[in-house]
Amino acid sequence: MSQLPPVPHAVDPDDIGHNDSANPHFQSILETRLSRRGVLMSGLGAASAVVVGSAVATPAEAATSTGSAVTSLGFHSVDKTLADVVTVPAGYTARVIYALGDPLDANTPEYQNDGSDTSFETRAGDHHDGMDYFGLSAAGTRDDQSSARALLAMNHEAITDHFLHVNGATARPRPAAESDKEIAAHGVSIVEVHRGALGAGRFRTRQSSRFNRRITPHTPARLSGPAAGSALTKTLYSPTGTHCRGTVNNCGTGRTPWGTLMTGEENWAGYFTRGAGDDTARADKSVAALVRYGRAAGGASRHGWETSGTDDKYRRFDISRTGASADGSDDYRNELNTFGYLVEIDPYDPKSMPVKRTAMGRFAHESAAFSLLTPGLPLAVYMGDDSRNEYFYKYVSNAVWDAADAQAANRLAAGAKYLDSGRLYVAKFNADGTGTWIELSLSNPLIANYAGYAFADQADVVVNARLAADAVGATKMDRPEWSATHPVTGEVYFTLTNNSNRKVTPTSSSHSQVDAANPRSYSDSYAGGAAGSPGNVNGHILRLREDALNPGAQSFAWDVYVFGAQADADPSLINLSNLTAERDFSSPDGLWFSQATGICWIQTDDGAYTDTSNCMMLAAVPGRVGDGSVKTLNHGSVVVNTPVGKAPTHAKLRRFLVGPKDCEITGCCETPDGRALFVNIQHPGESISASAIGTPGAYVSHWPGNAGYGNGGALARPRSATIVITKKDGGLIGT
Repeated sequence: MSQLPPVPHAVDPDDIGHNDSANPHFQSILETRLSRRGVLMSGLGAASAVVVGSAVATPAEAATSTGSAVTSLGFHSVDKTLADVVTVPAGYTARVIYALGDPLDANTPEYQNDGSDTSFETRAGDHHDGMDYFGLSAAGTRDDQSSARALLAMNHEAITDHFLHVNGATARPRPAAESDKEIAAHGVSIVEVHRGALGAGRFRTRQSSRFNRRITPHTPARLSGPAAGSALTKTLYSPTGTHCRGTVNNCGTGRTPWGTLMTGEENWAGYFTRGAGDDTARADKSVAALVRYGRAAGGASRHGWETSGTDDKYRRFDISRTGASADGSDDYRNELNTFGYLVEIDPYDPKSMPVKRTAMGRFAHESAAFSLLTPGLPLAVYMGDDSRNEYFYKYVSNAVWDAADAQAANRLAAGAKYLDSGRLYVAKFNADGTGTWIELSLSNPLIANYAGYAFADQADVVVNARLAADAVGATKMDRPEWSATHPVTGEVYFTLTNNSNRKVTPTSSSHSQVDAANPRSYSDSYAGGAAGSPGNVNGHILRLREDALNPGAQSFAWDVYVFGAQADADPSLINLSNLTAERDFSSPDGLWFSQATGICWIQTDDGAYTDTSNCMMLAAVPGRVGDGSVKTLNHGSVVVNTPVGKAPTHAKLRRFLVGPKDCEITGCCETPDGRALFVNIQHPGESISASAIGTPGAYVSHWPGNAGYGNGGALARPRSATIVITKKDGGLIGT
C-alpha cells in the first residue's frame, strides 16, 4: 500500500500562523523547530541590564512568602537527559495508569498495540493533553475534596496515524475503516480513577465505571451564546444553526467553579478542506474569514477523511459550497464555524450533551483560566490563541459571582448563566508595563467600520474574533499557549512558546520587530553548527495583574516572569532570567498552578533544545508582577526596554521531570490533598517514517512498553499515556 508522509515532531503541526494584519506582534515563533546545540554567544549586540537574582537563594529570600502555601521547593533537580524513560526526582515514583487504546468497558478487548485494534469509541484516544480532576465520593457523587476516587476528564488532541494501523496509514483516498479509527481516537475521555479498596493503595482506572465515556468528533453537541442559531452556523446537519457534531484538536482545559470541564478546540481548521474553485462559488465575505482562519481554497486537509466516501460523516470535512441555498443549510460550507470554541462538558452526567460556548470567541483555544472568585464581581476567563502572531483574550461575564452556584445541581445551567452572556476583550500591551483590554463589540467604531471585513452582528464578531481583534489593533503574540491563575495573588500567567518571525528588522509582512513585550531576536544553531533564522527561539512566560484586582478591569500591569534559554546563552540578550543548568528550558507550553501548594508547573513542547534534553516539566514558586526591573536590550539598530520579573533562584525554579524521546509534556492535575500529581506524556516517538512501521527497532521511542506497560515489550509501538506521580513518603508533591 502507498503511505501517507510522516508528520515529524520537528515540524509541529500546531506551529502555524495566518495573521498578516499590520498590528504589532508580541513575540515571534519558530516556523521550523531547530535541533539545537549551541547558541551563538557573540556578535548579537550589547545590553545594559540590572541583575535581579542569583543562583542560590539567600536566607531572607527563602523566608519571603509569595502568598503560596510553599515558599521554596523541596526536591533535587532532575538532570537533562535523552533517555527513553520518564525521569523524576529521587524519592518519587511515576506510574502509567491510562494509555492510548486502554479499554473503557469490560466488552472492549485488551489493546494489542500492533495496529489491529478497533473500537476507539470505547478506548483511550491518542495524544493525551490537558486534563482536570473531578472528585467522587464513595457513593459516586461529586465530592471536590476526595483524594481517593475521581474522574479524569482528558483531551486527545491529535493522532500519530501510522501507529494506529498495521502497515501505517494508507494514502488518499483514505479507506473508511482507517478514517473511522482516526476520527474516534480524537476528542475527550472521561475515565474513573481510584486508589483501590477503601481508598488504599495505588491509583488505577476503574474499567466498569458508569461514568467512563468518550466524546469524539461525531458526538452530538449544541451551540450556545451569540452564534447559536445565527446565519453563520447553519449546516445540513443543523439547518437551524443550533447544533453540531463533536469536538476535535482539543488542547488545554479548565475546570469551572461549578464542577465542569472546559476543553479548548485548538487548530481545528487543518482537518477540513475546500475545493480550488470555492472562492468563486462563495463570492462573499466568508472567503476573507476562511483565509484568516487558515482555510484557503484548495488546501489539503490534515488526514483526508473527506475522501473516505459519500457518507455524511465524511462529507462534512469538505466545507466547499456545493448547495443552492443562500444560508448554507443544504451543505457544509459553514461547518468550520461550528469549531474553534471552548466546549463545556459535565463529567458527572454521562448522558449530558457537550455545549460550545460561543460568547467566549472562536479561535485556536488553549486552556481556560478562571479569575479568583469574589462574590458580587463578575467572572473572567483568560484565553490564548495558539498560532503565530495571535492574541490573548479575556471573557467577562455579565452575571456577578454567586457562591451558591459552586454547588449548582444543574451544572450546565450554571455554565449558561456565566458563559453565554458577557463581554469579549483582546489584549494590547504597552511599552511601559501597562496594558489595555479592548472590547470586541460592534459598539466599537474600529470594528463597526473595519475595512477588512463587514461585521453583521455580535454573532459575526465572536465567530470571527480574530478579524475583530485585527480591527482594534491588538498586540500580536508569540503563539500564545496555556494560561493559569495564581491561586493566591490572582495574577494571570501566559506561556508563549517561541516565534521565528520576530526580527530586529522585519523583512516581510509576516515578520514583526522586537518590542517591549517581545524583546528577543537571536540565532540558534543546528546540532551540526549551522545558524538558524533569528527569532524568539526559546519562548517565555508573561504575567499580568488586573487593576484593583478586578476581573472586569479594562487595564492591567504586566511583566515577563521568565525567559526560556539555554544556561550558557548570552545573558545580555538571550538568558535574561539567569537560568542555570538545573532549571534551563525551552518552549514553555503547559502551565498549571497547584491549589494545594501554590506551585506553578511549567511543561515544554520543544524542538529547539532536544539534542540536549527531551521535553520536561519544571516546578516554580513565582513572585509578583513588578518584583524585578526594566532591562535594556541593545540590538544595534534597535534598543528595547522591557519589564522583567526577579530572576528565579534555585529555591524557586528547578527541573522536576524529563519525558521519554520525542514527546511533549502536557496536561497536569492533582488530588485535592496534593499527594498525587497526574501528568500526560504526549506522542512519544512521533517522528516516524512510514517505512519504519515494519521495523520496530527503527522507532524513535518504545515508551511505555519498554517500561513494562501493555503489549509489545521493549520494541513496542510508543503510546501517549497518563502517569501518576507520588512521593515515596506520601508527602506533598514538590515540597
